[in-house]
Amino acid sequence: MKGPLALSIGWRFYRARQSNSFISFISFASTAGIALGVAVLIVVLSAMNGFERELEQRLLGVISQADVVGVNEPIADWRAVEQTAMQIEGITAAAPFIRMQGLVQKPGGFQGLAVVGIDPEQEAKVSTLSQFMSKETWQGLSEDDNHIVLGESLLKKLGLEVGDTLALYVQDLDPEHAGGLRAAKSHRFVVSGVYRLGGELELTTAYIPMRYAANILNLHQGVTGVRISVAQVFDAPAKIRELGYALNQSVYISDWTRTQGHLYQDIQLVRTIMYLVLVLVIGVACFNIVSTLVMAVRDKASEIAILMTMGLSRLSVMGIFMVQGALNGLVGCALGGVIGIATAINLSGIARGIEQLLGIQLLSADVYFVDFLPSELHMTDAGLVITTAFVMSLIATLYPAWKASQIGPAQALAGR
Repeated sequence: MKGPLALSIGWRFYRARQSNSFISFISFASTAGIALGVAVLIVVLSAMNGFERELEQRLLGVISQADVVGVNEPIADWRAVEQTAMQIEGITAAAPFIRMQGLVQKPGGFQGLAVVGIDPEQEAKVSTLSQFMSKETWQGLSEDDNHIVLGESLLKKLGLEVGDTLALYVQDLDPEHAGGLRAAKSHRFVVSGVYRLGGELELTTAYIPMRYAANILNLHQGVTGVRISVAQVFDAPAKIRELGYALNQSVYISDWTRTQGHLYQDIQLVRTIMYLVLVLVIGVACFNIVSTLVMAVRDKASEIAILMTMGLSRLSVMGIFMVQGALNGLVGCALGGVIGIATAINLSGIARGIEQLLGIQLLSADVYFVDFLPSELHMTDAGLVITTAFVMSLIATLYPAWKASQIGPAQALAGR
């Protein structure tokens, strides 16, 4: 009966704390602090999960997860590279591309631009780029015409519209000029459409038909490189190295961790720092539980002495005050969990509402790879946060509960 008795008396003490307004206030502060810490931590972890999801689905769906590029000469037979790649477990698809660097004129000067020639039929195997442009624009890249697809941000920056013509300056790679200085050669392109992805990629990358790019660089059937798609994005470095060793041609190998890995590392760093900071916030709230119980012990000293004279053991006394403190933590964790989960589920909508209400933009597409606040709730994260907070609140009850069990009944009754 020790457990149920301690639980019953602890519940009575918890409900009777309203008789002392100061103790009630400190108890309320501890519960509110735990609830706030739990709620904010769940929301922050959900936002970090959302950024990871968008990084994988948006950015890593468009850029190369991994690629091989010819060193001193183009890759003449990309089909052979594809066949070798598909023999490696974990590689799901391969597609050719032609990449070149160019300069495009803008108001006040020139801007560097990475121009990628793609074949939509092959590119669809390794990329989700088609999801960020219209169907007509995507199909236009399969033609052998001077079409170019720009990012929406770059189109606005250049002051152009779909259907306008722009001049792109690329290095003249004609073999006849190999012995001398290679001048930049101008090529005219018609802006056939735009893609909307957000972030730096919109400002620095454009897409043209692969056959037209091959004509510009005189590659004939050759390609600059081959893009590789893998089943697990974090396996890309190992898989592309394995492919590089299997090829007979000298190639450069690269993967997304070299070009965009800093984004993932930044997300993980922010996640870790925020987790530590908010756990400390919960820890501070748990210190209020200690204060609450210390004052409760002083306030209930005579009642404890009476119970001990009636035969209540010191262990049961500890249980009474541990129950009282644990209830604070339980209520705080429950409130914080409900608020945090509800907020995390609706975080993107809440952020859009704040933007419309205040007329501000929380995330700029010119800076970040998304222009909205993503969120993805993992119940395992929420469970971990709630469990951690409750365990911390339970640990906070140990010292004051132990002090309560050390009260001498005679001294407490004598001082009553």
